[in-house]
Amino acid sequence: MRLRLDLSYDGTSFRGWATQPGLRTVQGEIEVALATILRRDDPPRLTCAGRTDAGVHARGQVAHVDLDDVDPPALERRLRRLLPHDVQLRGLSVAPNGFDARFAALERRYVYRLCDAPAGPDPLRRSMIVHVGRPLDVGAMNAAADHLLGEHDFAAFCKRREGATTIRTLLELRSVRTDDLVETTVRADAFCHSMVRALMGALVAVGEGKHDPAWSGEVLAAATRNARVTVMPPHGLVLEEVVYPDDAGLAARAAESRRRRDE
Repeated sequence: MRLRLDLSYDGTSFRGWATQPGLRTVQGEIEVALATILRRDDPPRLTCAGRTDAGVHARGQVAHVDLDDVDPPALERRLRRLLPHDVQLRGLSVAPNGFDARFAALERRYVYRLCDAPAGPDPLRRSMIVHVGRPLDVGAMNAAADHLLGEHDFAAFCKRREGATTIRTLLELRSVRTDDLVETTVRADAFCHSMVRALMGALVAVGEGKHDPAWSGEVLAAATRNARVTVMPPHGLVLEEVVYPDDAGLAARAAESRRRRDE
């Protein structure tokens, strides 16, 4: 039986989502809790929609796990009791046929939060907002973003992984100011390693007046990492939502995603 887990977590104390020996990770905490409940020596393996980096938060992470002979409502109650305070199980349900948390997703939506006030962000929210030292021109940031939308090879904004494609479709990259808070929404079919934070580094450089908006397109076209693109700090980034097709389209979407990743 495949189960869907809807999760939120504060990434501050985690070394990212993915299990790493000797390090505290979100996946590791959940798998250990499941193993304790199921009395298994080998933890069941979770698959998530997007592997968040160290320090990145999530409000709408989705994962799945394959388990036999479990009562989902009882498992949900027990898992909630065992998880640490910085991981929240928002829901656990039997997944429909064809569901795959990673490959069936249509898109992921992140929000990156910045503050350009001289005093910095609200102290009660500073663990989720990055302070920048110069005023940001949101209009220039959005003009720079226009050069990045669509399907491209985002190698200039990714840390390459062996055998992984860097071609992605960027659906939205839009910044909005509310007083001294700038929130940038980033939507794509998928993201490669550190892509969102590198995109933000380019937008911030333009917003601070270091480059004109067309520079972002020049960086993209070069298809190689540019030393002038700063990878922004992780704590400003939140995975807000993962979007899936209706149940009838899940299997086809998963098959299409796997094919594209293998090309």
